[in-house]
Amino acid sequence: MNDPTSTPDPQVFVDYLGRTRWFGGKGRPFAVTGVRRVGTVPGSVPGGPVVLLCLAEVTYDDVGDDAADKVEHYQVPLALYPEPQERLEHALVATWDDPGAGRVHGYDALHDREAMACWLRSFDRAGGEPGGNLVDEASSLAFHRLPGHDLDLESHSTLFSGEQSNSSVAFGEDALMKVFRKVTPGVNPDVQVHEVLSRVGSPDVAALYGWLDWVDPEQRAGDRHDADDPADTGGGVMQLAMLQQFLRTASDGWDLALSSVRDLFRQPELHASEAGGDFAGEATRLGRTLREVHLLMAEHFPTATVRGADLAGTMAGRLPAALAAAPGLEEHRASLEALFTRVRALGEVSVHRVHGDLHLGQTLRTSLGWKIVDFEGEPAKPLAERLLPDSPWRDVAGMLRSFDYAPRVVERTWAEDDPDGADVRALKAAEWANRSKNHFLYAYADGDIGDEQRTLLDAYVADKAVYETVYETRNRPTWVDIPLQAVAEIGAP
Repeated sequence: MNDPTSTPDPQVFVDYLGRTRWFGGKGRPFAVTGVRRVGTVPGSVPGGPVVLLCLAEVTYDDVGDDAADKVEHYQVPLALYPEPQERLEHALVATWDDPGAGRVHGYDALHDREAMACWLRSFDRAGGEPGGNLVDEASSLAFHRLPGHDLDLESHSTLFSGEQSNSSVAFGEDALMKVFRKVTPGVNPDVQVHEVLSRVGSPDVAALYGWLDWVDPEQRAGDRHDADDPADTGGGVMQLAMLQQFLRTASDGWDLALSSVRDLFRQPELHASEAGGDFAGEATRLGRTLREVHLLMAEHFPTATVRGADLAGTMAGRLPAALAAAPGLEEHRASLEALFTRVRALGEVSVHRVHGDLHLGQTLRTSLGWKIVDFEGEPAKPLAERLLPDSPWRDVAGMLRSFDYAPRVVERTWAEDDPDGADVRALKAAEWANRSKNHFLYAYADGDIGDEQRTLLDAYVADKAVYETVYETRNRPTWVDIPLQAVAEIGAP
């Protein structure tokens, strides 16, 4: 069909966004105040669709005009056909009349294998262009490829379900494409970190094959990310997707941890070190993997120092609101304030780029070892904040909190089917958590944690546990004892 020159009515996107899993504005009053035509995917397949990328501008009515989250932009790729596609009826977004193309039927492109083949062919064509860049001058869409991997153009796409903030499509057993749904100007840290670590050959992340970006002509035309400058934040660039190695046979770290705890609970007469599913070895290997990734990030990204007083001020500044939201924190106020006072006295603290949102769910266990994934940072934070350097102890603290949660999650679900033996399971949960945390931490620190490092780690663990306490108080009050226990153990060995 001819390439349409128009887009659907904005109200169509209101209905569409409301029924997706990845739209972050559910429950808030909003309007789609504009739909921008970004461009069409240059790759094509015989008889296939035109793949049109759109940006829906979402404006919220529950905040003032100056609020940072007043306006957001969501990427909506559409597979356009001149005739209805019965196989895609479940993914229909809109039908409209276009002046140049006639009747247009637009479907969510990620559900359409023909549309996904267009993306894959575009990435493949980029690999044959000078510098690995396929640029559509009319739209400023640019497909970028890193050398070293040949794409399988015969592979079929499979859309993953259940993702909360982005959409991912696997191409056979060859590659995985993540499409960023909520997009903002600037380099996406997931693309940037994977690009740098892939170029230096890190075995501890999924290799990056390529990415798609777009330069908004209303911002700074011609401004593109400089791959040789990790500090480059991208200016007018919006990064729309990334293509990387598909770790098909990998196991999710969180699922492995839960399985290990279940094995322990099935053998109540054994200690964690004696159970068949003992996780200490995996925790050790994961600690070493994180150390290697941090060393590479410190080497290839800018490093800096921040004052301990500034770190302490940020953590302490969040405390009053947390105390108001979670009354259970009040009895720990003095110990938290004392901990932040110790951080304030540290002087200069080294920082560099880190993961920023690390937990067991951001790790994959492969036959060759652990891989760390999803370097986007905390989705709720502004992009500029996620690109800032931070202490590596933030990542370590996030993993320790994840080790703490895993056995408690199993403990609660187990109790629904077997209320007897709760006291024994509570002891086993604590034993599993402490054993896993100790092995992970010893491996990460190579057996040596100084007083300053311990203070920083305690502070980041406490800061994370305070956040968790507020979350659980608001959403799962019966779970609030999990983070509160961590807060109560501040200063314990």
